[in-house]
Amino acid sequence: MEQNNFISLVKRQKYIIIAIPILAVIITYYSVRHLPDSYTSHARIATGLIDQSQKQLIDNTQSEPQESKINLQFSNLIQMMQLKKVVNQVSFQLMIHDLTSDSAFHPNNKQLKELSTIARKHATKIFTELYDTKSDFKLWIDDQVGLKKAMQRMGYDDASLTKKLLIYRANNSDYIDIEYESDSPLLSAFVVNTFCKEFINYYSENVRQNELKAVAFLDSILQKKKALMDTQVNQLKKYKIDNRVLNLNEQAKSLYAQISDFETRKELADKDILAYSGALKSIEDKFNPKDKKYLESTFVQINQDIIDTKNILKQLNDDYIKSNYDPKLKQKVDSVKNILTSQIHQSTDKYILNPLAAKESLVLQKINIEVNLDIAKFSVKSLTDELQRLNEKFDKLVPHEAVIQAYEESIDFASKEYIEILKKYNQTSIESTLSIQLRQVEAGIPGIAQPSKKVLLTIVGGIVSFVLCLFVLFVLYYLDDSIKLPKELSNKTEIITLGFLPYIKSSLLDLDDLWHGENKESENSRNLLRDIRFELDAELNGLKIIGITSLKPAEGKTLFAFGLAYAYTKINKRVLLIDGNFYNAGITKISNAQLYLEDYLNTEKIHPANQSEELINVLGVKEGDISLFEICKEATILQKFETLKSVYDIIIVETSALTSLNKAKEWFSVVDKVLVVFEANQSISLDMQQQIQYLKSLNNKFIGWVLNKVSDRPIKKIKKKKNF
Repeated sequence: MEQNNFISLVKRQKYIIIAIPILAVIITYYSVRHLPDSYTSHARIATGLIDQSQKQLIDNTQSEPQESKINLQFSNLIQMMQLKKVVNQVSFQLMIHDLTSDSAFHPNNKQLKELSTIARKHATKIFTELYDTKSDFKLWIDDQVGLKKAMQRMGYDDASLTKKLLIYRANNSDYIDIEYESDSPLLSAFVVNTFCKEFINYYSENVRQNELKAVAFLDSILQKKKALMDTQVNQLKKYKIDNRVLNLNEQAKSLYAQISDFETRKELADKDILAYSGALKSIEDKFNPKDKKYLESTFVQINQDIIDTKNILKQLNDDYIKSNYDPKLKQKVDSVKNILTSQIHQSTDKYILNPLAAKESLVLQKINIEVNLDIAKFSVKSLTDELQRLNEKFDKLVPHEAVIQAYEESIDFASKEYIEILKKYNQTSIESTLSIQLRQVEAGIPGIAQPSKKVLLTIVGGIVSFVLCLFVLFVLYYLDDSIKLPKELSNKTEIITLGFLPYIKSSLLDLDDLWHGENKESENSRNLLRDIRFELDAELNGLKIIGITSLKPAEGKTLFAFGLAYAYTKINKRVLLIDGNFYNAGITKISNAQLYLEDYLNTEKIHPANQSEELINVLGVKEGDISLFEICKEATILQKFETLKSVYDIIIVETSALTSLNKAKEWFSVVDKVLVVFEANQSISLDMQQQIQYLKSLNNKFIGWVLNKVSDRPIKKIKKKKNF
């Protein structure tokens, strides 16, 4: 439905839609007919980002680069090519060329013609200095400001060049293409070739500086790491010298071997002591007890004498102490001591062997074993002392081991860092020597004239204007919330629409012509009034008084009231048409009414039926600021209307619009049904929504809408659906 409405709108505005594109085509053609021919030149740069042949000496172990990384690198290159610093170099070259060459790209340019020889030399000098120093204009200098404006007017500035300079990667390849379009084939070729050269120089210099900075940085780090490693080595060396450590591992092994050897010897010595002790006991057991008895018997008397002497000496000693060291007793003590000494010497000399026993060999063995036993005991002590000395020496090596291990770990870590930095330094040094170099593999040459864009621009101008017209119409249609069809009115108000009427021109205000005219417009109006009359009879269902109003003034309710009255006369019904609009008595004026409502209500002798014998009688009003119930009492009015209903078949009352709701309400209390005329092609405002809510509150008294002043196309559409 919406689509069809929009198509209908387009059809109604078809002449505008056709005229505007034609006008746009004409304007575009006359605007572009003097455009110069354009020439395009093409150059190509190899980047080496995909071609790995140049990287073989740098790193053969690297995996293939990822596509995303390659795309990022190409994007960075293209963005770098568009830098103002690079384009400025091309601009300066163009200006220098045109200032110094006899074959300037724009020989007829006013900027060049107006320059004198001195001015040319000065401008050439300034542009050459800017080119050599790779700098931009100093805009605080008036002279350079003028030169920049001159360059802009010639179209050689960075903004003008960038507009026509096309840079792109060629189909995921290793190449970047540069294209430039201008009105001169030589200029196009010069721009692309100069641009390639300047960018390659800029990129190479930039890469070289970055690589040199990287090499210098890595070299400084390398020297620091080497100095740190040498310092730690020297510290380890000094520690070994100060602590007399030649080879800690070998020393520890030697000490451990010596300790093991001495422990073994000590175990053997302990074993010999046990063996010799057992052997000595065995020899002693072999001596005859009688020999032992004989030997002991010879010492009985001497031992007894020694014991007795010791007892005497002990007694004398006690007496000597008790006597508080009496000198007389001291002499006795000394005398007894001398006797005891003599007795001891006598006992040692007394060695009596049984001459009957041949035990000399056993005695000799015993003496040898005793000697060996003593030697073994003394060796154990020597071995123990030596083991203690070796263990103490071994214990002294443990702190040295911890310190030396810490030094060695630090040296190992520093060595690994040094080797890693050294690898990066060597790699960067090789890359700085064999880095990838951009190169121009295809030079730009002057091309032939490109196909003219005049026709294309003209066609585009027409198409764009046509699309723009459609777009404007669509926006207007989309924003248009007005009601054009009865169905739209019913949907938006949720109230039934009894019918609609076309827009009636002033020539059709003659009701006789409306009902008896032979033209198509009169015929359509009559048919539509008959439809409304039929729907209205169904709603009245025997009731007679119809109140016709509108939401606002001038919506056509007067003409509709006349037409509806005529429609009822065609079915032989007597109609009374009452003008109840005190603000604008349209019915009264059109019909030249002779009888007024005020007179009828206030005078008993006056009756509208006496006005004429016509099927339609009119009861007019006198305009003024007055309402129905201000004329007479409501009971009188109701009584008078009962009298009218007994005379007329249908009574049509035109009330004032709902903008004066109080006056319309008084009529609504008198009439049986209310019918509202709504003018087409308008939207429902907030005030109208409030009025519609009031009409809905009338319940069954409000019977619906009549859509008035409908345009021709909606009428044709409705007729097509109803098969008129």
